[in-house]
Parts: sequence; C-alpha cells; structure tokens
Amino acid sequence: MYFLAYPFANLLLLLYTLLGQNTVVAIIALTVLINLILLPMNLSQQRSTRKMQELQPEFEKLKKKYAKDPERLNQEQFKLYQKVGVNPLSGCLLLLIQFPIWFGLYRAIVYCVPSTPIQLFEFSQNIYQWLPGVVGLVPLQSTFLGMDLGQPPNLVQWWSYALPVLVFVTSIIQQRIISPPPASDDQSQTATMNRQMQIMMPLMTVFFTLQYAIGLSVYFIISNLIRIIQYSLVRTKRQDKAEAKS
Repeated sequence: MYFLAYPFANLLLLLYTLLGQNTVVAIIALTVLINLILLPMNLSQQRSTRKMQELQPEFEKLKKKYAKDPERLNQEQFKLYQKVGVNPLSGCLLLLIQFPIWFGLYRAIVYCVPSTPIQLFEFSQNIYQWLPGVVGLVPLQSTFLGMDLGQPPNLVQWWSYALPVLVFVTSIIQQRIISPPPASDDQSQTATMNRQMQIMMPLMTVFFTLQYAIGLSVYFIISNLIRIIQYSLVRTKRQDKAEAKS
C-alpha cells in the first residue's frame, strides 16, 4: 500500500505544520479530508440502504409468495433490486475501497512516528521536499494522553485499550443507523449477508486497532462519528421534506 502511504505521510506532515504541530489534530484533519473524498460513495451507499429499507413491504410479499422456494425468492428479490436501481453489494464495494486506505494510513503514521531507525530512513528518502516546512519534522510528537500513537494498544499503557472499545461502539452505532438489522425471521440470502455485515464490520475494525498503531484508532473513531452525523443529517432532512409534503 506504498502508493498511498507516502502521499498520506507527506500530507500528514503538512497538516502537522499548519495545525500547531499537534499529531492527533493532524490525523483528525487527514481523516476529515479522506472522508470528504469518499463522501459521494458514502452518500450513494446510504441512498441504496434507504431504498432497500423502503422495499421491505415488497420483500414481505415475496416472502409469503415464495415461502417454500428460497431459490426463487432470492431471484425475485434481485429482480426487485434491479428494478429500483439498488446494488445490495454496495457496502462490500465501499469496504474493499477502504482497505488500501486503512493500510496506507497505518504506514503513514508509522513513517511519521517511527519506532525504528529503518522506518525513519525509509521515509526520509520519500519526503516531498517541495512541501513547505516538512523537512526535518520526522519523527513527529507521538504522545497522546500518555499513549504512543505509533504503537499498538498494550498492557503497559493499559488505558490505550479504551480506543479500540470506542472504535467498536462507534462502529456498532454507525452500522445500526445506516443499515438497521433485518427481521430475525428473514432468512433470505441478502438478509443473511446484512446480518453478517452488522457483526463483521465492527469486529474487523477492532481487530485492526488491536494490531496496529494507536493513531489508526483515531482515524476509525472520527470516521465513524462523521458518518453517524452525516447519515443523521440526511435522514432528518428527508423527514422534514416528507412532513412538508404531507
């Protein structure tokens, strides 16, 4: 993921310079920029999710009609998706796109807060010299609330495990707001996949935060909060429009 790591690391250096040389603030600013780039895709996913929720009455009719034929039920559901222009796999696509971003940001944090001379030397050869004020900055100030942003959570700094917990909580809230769980009696392929995503996504992000630098936890927490606020605003705006029409 070096094709993203070096640009992210240099952008992190620039933000660090512009924002008072505070590493956490620089990571938060980079997180906001990344989410702005992903905004069109996030909004598209949210629209697809909303349409899927609106299709629930139609799904219920199909379930009753093809209760004894699960294969035909799945076929009819996908036909309904195609009819309204919904891609039930859009969430998976967004996840695949975010994987290189996660690893690229992790490497960027490691480069800017290196724990070994090799990491420091490797990045020093790839700093964009033309960026104002970035030369000589590495390593950045790495301490946040007594935790080393360049290290994974550990027992020595036991309170660092609070960040993965916050990642898990905000991930669960985000999943529930964006994609409420399907009815427990819905055994269709799509419903099963959605239920699995409700659990897998938060667990996956927690796994990353336990294995990699604490700075990555900051990215996950801020990204989750941004999406929670974003979807809440979109939903409120939609409700206001519906009330105005009625």
